[in-house]
Amino acid sequence: MRPLDVRVVKTAVKTEKGQEVVKLSPLPTRAKRTYLAMDTDKEIIGYVVPVFRANHEVVRGLMEAREEDVTEEGINYVAMRNLFVREAREAMDVKVEKKTRTKQVRESAERLQLGRTMDEWSEFRKKMNPDSLTHPPEFIVKPRGQTVWEGKTVKLHCTVAGWPKPRMAWYKNNVLIDAKAHPEKYTAESNYNMHSLEIKNCDFLDTAKYHVSALNVKGEASSVANIVIKSRYLSLFFHILFPPSLHSLSCLLQLEHGVTFETTIIDKFEVAFGREGETMSLGCTVIIYPTKTEVEIVHPVPLKPSKWVHTHWSGERATLTLIHLNKEDEGMYTLRINTKSGFDSYSAYVFVRDADVEVEGVPVAPLDVRCHDANKDYVVVTWKQPAVEGSSSILGYYIDRCEVGTHHWAQCNDTPVKYARFPVTGLVEGRSYIFRVRALNKAGVSRPSRVSEAVVAMDPSDRAPGPSAPWTGMIKFTEEDSTVGVVPGEPTDVVVTEATKSYVVLAWKPPVQRGHEGVMYYIEKCMSGTDTWQRVNTGMPVKSPRFALFDLAEGKSYSFRVRCCNSAGVGEPSESTGDITVGDKLDLPSAPGNPVATRNTDTSVVVFWAASKDVKHLAGYYIECSVVGTDDWVPCNNKPVKQTRFVCHGLTTGANLVFRVKAVNAAGYSQSSSNSDAVVVQAAISIPGKPSGVTLLEAVKDYMVLGWTAPANNGGADVRGYFVDYRTVKGGVVGKWHELNHQALTTTSYKAENLKENVFYQFQVRAMNMAGVSKASLPSAALECKEWTITVPGAPVGLHVLEVRDTSVVVLWEPPVFNGRTPVNGYYLDIKEASAGSDGWKAVHEKANKMKYMKVTGLKAGTSYVFHVRAQNLAGVGKPSAALGPILAQTRPGTKEIYVDVDDNGVISMIFECSEMKEGSEFVWSKNYQAITDTSRLTIISEKGKTRAIFNSPSLEDLGTFSCVVTNTDGISSSYTLTEEELLKMCCSSVIPFKSQMAMDLLEKGRVRFWTQLEKYTSDCQVEYVFNDVIITQGKKYTMNFDKSTGIIEMFMDSLEVTDEGTFTFNLVDGKAKGTTSLVLIGDEFRELQKKSEFARAEWVRKQGPHFVEYLDFTVTPACDVLLKCKIGNVKRETEIIWSKDAIEIAEDDEDSQKIEMKDGELTFNIGKISKQDAGVYEVFLRDERGKDKSTFNLTDAGKVSLMNFSLFRVIANSSSEIKVVSTEHGIILYSMVTYYNEDLRVGWLHKDGKIAASERVKSGVTGEQLWLKINEPTEKDKGKYTMDVFDGKDGVKRVFDLSGKDRARVVGGLPDVVAIQEGKSLNLTGNVWGEPQPEVCWMKNDRELLSDDRYKLKFEAGKFASITIASVTTADSGKYALVVKNKYGTEAGEFTVSVYNPDDEDSKEEKKD
Repeated sequence: MRPLDVRVVKTAVKTEKGQEVVKLSPLPTRAKRTYLAMDTDKEIIGYVVPVFRANHEVVRGLMEAREEDVTEEGINYVAMRNLFVREAREAMDVKVEKKTRTKQVRESAERLQLGRTMDEWSEFRKKMNPDSLTHPPEFIVKPRGQTVWEGKTVKLHCTVAGWPKPRMAWYKNNVLIDAKAHPEKYTAESNYNMHSLEIKNCDFLDTAKYHVSALNVKGEASSVANIVIKSRYLSLFFHILFPPSLHSLSCLLQLEHGVTFETTIIDKFEVAFGREGETMSLGCTVIIYPTKTEVEIVHPVPLKPSKWVHTHWSGERATLTLIHLNKEDEGMYTLRINTKSGFDSYSAYVFVRDADVEVEGVPVAPLDVRCHDANKDYVVVTWKQPAVEGSSSILGYYIDRCEVGTHHWAQCNDTPVKYARFPVTGLVEGRSYIFRVRALNKAGVSRPSRVSEAVVAMDPSDRAPGPSAPWTGMIKFTEEDSTVGVVPGEPTDVVVTEATKSYVVLAWKPPVQRGHEGVMYYIEKCMSGTDTWQRVNTGMPVKSPRFALFDLAEGKSYSFRVRCCNSAGVGEPSESTGDITVGDKLDLPSAPGNPVATRNTDTSVVVFWAASKDVKHLAGYYIECSVVGTDDWVPCNNKPVKQTRFVCHGLTTGANLVFRVKAVNAAGYSQSSSNSDAVVVQAAISIPGKPSGVTLLEAVKDYMVLGWTAPANNGGADVRGYFVDYRTVKGGVVGKWHELNHQALTTTSYKAENLKENVFYQFQVRAMNMAGVSKASLPSAALECKEWTITVPGAPVGLHVLEVRDTSVVVLWEPPVFNGRTPVNGYYLDIKEASAGSDGWKAVHEKANKMKYMKVTGLKAGTSYVFHVRAQNLAGVGKPSAALGPILAQTRPGTKEIYVDVDDNGVISMIFECSEMKEGSEFVWSKNYQAITDTSRLTIISEKGKTRAIFNSPSLEDLGTFSCVVTNTDGISSSYTLTEEELLKMCCSSVIPFKSQMAMDLLEKGRVRFWTQLEKYTSDCQVEYVFNDVIITQGKKYTMNFDKSTGIIEMFMDSLEVTDEGTFTFNLVDGKAKGTTSLVLIGDEFRELQKKSEFARAEWVRKQGPHFVEYLDFTVTPACDVLLKCKIGNVKRETEIIWSKDAIEIAEDDEDSQKIEMKDGELTFNIGKISKQDAGVYEVFLRDERGKDKSTFNLTDAGKVSLMNFSLFRVIANSSSEIKVVSTEHGIILYSMVTYYNEDLRVGWLHKDGKIAASERVKSGVTGEQLWLKINEPTEKDKGKYTMDVFDGKDGVKRVFDLSGKDRARVVGGLPDVVAIQEGKSLNLTGNVWGEPQPEVCWMKNDRELLSDDRYKLKFEAGKFASITIASVTTADSGKYALVVKNKYGTEAGEFTVSVYNPDDEDSKEEKKD
């Protein structure tokens, strides 16, 4: 296609005065070009849309420009061209004259300058050439960025060339400026290709990026300028810190030189709760000092106002109003005042609860819908899953889109997507869209989410640049492109950017060779293992270098490639991506770690948890709470948070709650974490005091081990950990403090690693409890990181005291961190009065104590003492620990001790009481001052101010010192030492122990046995038998026995009567020890036992004569015969055995008597294949002189018949063989053989798990014992999995046969029906064979198989061609032939007839006819 010449035709017209003027004709209308894309075979394969990136309304306005404007602009251009051409010709006239050398040099320089000028004129003439008069806009002078003070006026200028005359538009931060709608703010002017925008009375909001766009039919150009409005003021910001700054408020205050401002925030907004759709206002009163005489309020300036956010500054109060709350608004809101003197801030969290659902059980709306990777016709939409899934799990999401300016929402996907990310295709280039998402579960569809920000479907390279890189550019149209007709090259770098089980997204780079008219793309796919490429978007090529493929088979592998096309044709394909397996690439996040819930306020709880491991693209965490004892979980946050700490507000004071956490990413929700420990919602206690005594316990080249003393005041809650800070000390100059550990330490020692050798450090420690972190301790002395060479152990750590009394105290400690050369083998405890000097230390004991505690006795009441401990190893005794104390030896008023109690039942328990319990205080029991790990030994019961430790089974294992500490108090504690002597004393003075309590057994003849067994007793132990508080003795009704060798006590009763209902008791006395055990038999329990006793006695009587061991029942044999059978016992030769049916005895000469057999005490009656004639009541009688018995089987009872049929069906179903296939002349038959077929047996056939409907082509049925499915004239649709479902009375027995991708053997062509051949000629026939797997081939003649020999040459080549050759045929070769092919899916024969004739015989026949 050659470029279209554009010419301007001059016409002369006369005015009214007779003057002749030149008038240009309108621009010629060019012929419409074709935009059909064709392949190499000239077949239309799509439609190429020319590149045009402009608003449709603007373009329509350009095309409808008046002819007068075009004419005037053309005259101006021609005049300018003639002017420049004339000046250029005059300048190029050369005069020849004699010149001096000096003058020649000077003129040579002038000629060089003139040459440059001519080059510029030449370029301009090209532009003015009437053959190419039209051209796209071009900025001759671009607008320049400016920085001005507030209150000033800014004017942006630019000069633009272009034909036809471009239309100009000004934008502020990509938003069109309507100067006519805001004349008080903006003035836009356009005169003689010079354009300007005036911004009046500038303020802070006018700081922005301003774009100017020039557009005509030839293209578009744009330029950008940054305007910055400066202020001499300080500012007040109101914004959200979490999520990142979304809303802001600014208030400006005049600042005078040398003035220091002090700000105070009062009347603060609290944690707020709103519901979706409501309006919420947050506000604070801000007091600024100095007063207004020195600080001037200018006016409120909202930084980012929107339809969702309103801000206001009244002079003292800053207010933020959130219009129509959504879950996206949930987060931490912070008011921040910035001054040159510093800043002040205040924060509070805003919670947004879900609106009430319209249908019970549906999920709530998704949130945070965003658009990414927008292109010409493609955009990726992402969102976050909601906190509440509804009554069932979310099945997927629907994505809706709406074109900006309309109110019509269109659903983008027909099938719900599980992934929280979806590529939307089919957008119209140049149009803007918004999106929303809805969630779906079994109960229905949720309300839609908040709409996304608007996004324009356009090439990313045409978008406005970021703030750091101003951009200008020009878009060229293909209409006058000199490279029209060039077939584009192949795309490059085709990759799969996203792959899920729902879709795959491809991305690539445009080709280098593509001309300038723009290209479109076709995408092709190829299934792994094949060479067939299939075009995906056959209907319309795509414009974007992105494409999403749907409807791919999950788990299958595909390769992809891309072709380019334009009006000239379709280019070569790109390189293949290689095999890509369809499936989710992003795994669900793992469950978060165990959450820890701690008290915060009366209505809030702080929850910590460990982050999910190896999670990709984490969206955040949802926290849920539930009242202990229920399973109703309520979300604590409706917007996922990414940190692993969250404060759950709005809880009910005093509620006992547990918490759990689940993570979420685009793939979905993780499993919920384990539940936290229960926590009561109540105000937290204060932070602990400062630790003290930071000392060095061990030093090596690159680390030091530190120890310290726990704070004396724990703030009313146990200290949960410590944080250590360090700083360097060089020449007396200290550095900044740095944290050493981020995870709280649980001990009062720490190994500070990665230090530098021979450098001095200082350390400080802070304690942490449920309330928070304390202030730092006093810094330690400057400690040098230098390796110790000592051999003795370091100092013990963690000294503390318990059980402070007037004359005693218990001191406890932890072993040293540094053991020296050998392990620690003991400790020494030293003591001194607090008032004594350093020489007052005395040893508490002489021999080393191997325990980590010691009770110090012999103290003076009212005296204060100090303690320290030294550790010992084989090398010697180490340095003493940090001093503990002073400790005042004084018993607290009201202190109680642990005491032991033995109740009337002999239960031994230790009891401790405390009258000073605080909120949150607990009793903590320990044994030998270590936590009790074996909970089977003790049962702890604590309520109010009393705790009881009950020995479950007292023994020597329980010996030791038991102590109890009351937490959240000033060390209230007590201990009790249990010795062997005391334990035996308590056991002997208590009760007689039972190895087993009273139990009851039912014996033969219906007798009842009551019994128990003792564990410890003496020979003097006596038993008293009691029934309903009445002592009973041995006699006719009761029999008693006490076996003192085994400790078993028994009482027997021959039978139970109505009067025996009540309580049976054994009372035991063994010296001072007593024991009682009882068994209550009343109500239904007694009546049930009485019935069992009477039945047992009746059974005993029945079994004295001939009787049935097993009553008459049925069974089905593998041959599907029904047998009635029973087992008999205690029979003799004289015992009569009589069978009857329907009360008619079966005599020995009856035909049915042949069905009766007896073997090894088992009677059988073989009914055979059951039918309706076999219905009836079957009975068997046994009798002799000892007694009689009878058994009945009612075969007329519907339940028993149904049960028998089920058993029969089960045998038949399990006897069915695997499905086989056989070919017929009409198609194929799938069949299975059974042992026996019953007309009531239900058989179903399924194809691809769908029930097969009967038709003329597909039929199923039964022939004898063959269950079959016939498929006539099978097609490709008949391939797949076939299932035969045989009812077996329960779930059914299934037989499966797969025809997927397999073919039965067939003869597909090549053979005639009849072959007539002259005698003596050679016959050569070839048949085309098909089948998978490859079929077996044989040739038949008159139903007899032919073998390859000298006469018959049989060949089978390439698995497809079977041939037969007869070298010289004779009349004996005439007959019926067949080519038989067979594989495991079927057999087929291609039949034909061979007729051999003799020409002489034929002539003879003709002569005879004549």
